[in-house]
Amino acid sequence: MTRFRRCTRSLAVVCALALGSIASAADATATPDVRVSASERRATALLERAVEQVERHGEPGTTAFSRQAEFVDRDLYVYALTIDGRFLASGGASAALIGQNVLAETDLEGKPFFREMIDIAKAEGAGRLSYRWFNPADSHGEPKLALFRRVGDIIVAVGFYPPRADPAQARALLKKAARALADDSGKALAEFQQLNGPFIRDDLYVFAVDLASGKFIAHGATPSLIGTDARQLRDPDGRPVITEMIERAGRSDSGELDYIWRNPTTRKLEHKHTYFRIEGGRLVGVGYYTR
Repeated sequence: MTRFRRCTRSLAVVCALALGSIASAADATATPDVRVSASERRATALLERAVEQVERHGEPGTTAFSRQAEFVDRDLYVYALTIDGRFLASGGASAALIGQNVLAETDLEGKPFFREMIDIAKAEGAGRLSYRWFNPADSHGEPKLALFRRVGDIIVAVGFYPPRADPAQARALLKKAARALADDSGKALAEFQQLNGPFIRDDLYVFAVDLASGKFIAHGATPSLIGTDARQLRDPDGRPVITEMIERAGRSDSGELDYIWRNPTTRKLEHKHTYFRIEGGRLVGVGYYTR
């Protein structure tokens, strides 16, 4: 009950703070290129403006984070604290923390995320932090990300909830991708790779494998996989996921598969459910990440 009261109190204070240490999310291929979500691009741009504000005006400049629309972008806002844990400013509900020492504040799982943020900022100057917090959009605990940077003795941060697609969205995108391949395969394969194109939407993306060669011919999250043997690809548990998809699709031209994969928006290993089908001698798939 004490823990619940503390979480409730903290919720009113920091329900949208940014968050927690990203695991390396390397999958079995250890490929580093990951498409950045629209939410992260917005957060990065907002953080850049906030850092420039502190570089120009120092600590007095952080007051603008609490009152100026320039440092609020819809659901995103800036907050700042000192390296000794004093909370300086916020454009969100966490403004209630201003003036307090937040070293002892924890997330829904008891993680002292402010203290971790400070430790990383001291050691590296900047970073990403993950933690689990209440998401007012859907009323339950969600992973949240914070991008932050140290400017002198001040840490500036912007947090966001990584977007998550649902099964219906994944199936709809697969249907759209298969239709595009049937209409004009060359155009479709090119569009599957376009960061701001119609087939990459936050954590949703399309991949395609040529069945004759067994090689990737498109991968919206990890372009470096193109041209590699998809049949050799394994998830962190050693499961040959593409090989299994090809075998299942060979029996009925379509199927579904659960496995572990890196989420391109959180950059963490998560459970994924992928829908796939055969279209014109190619295996094409789209998956969503389960909660």
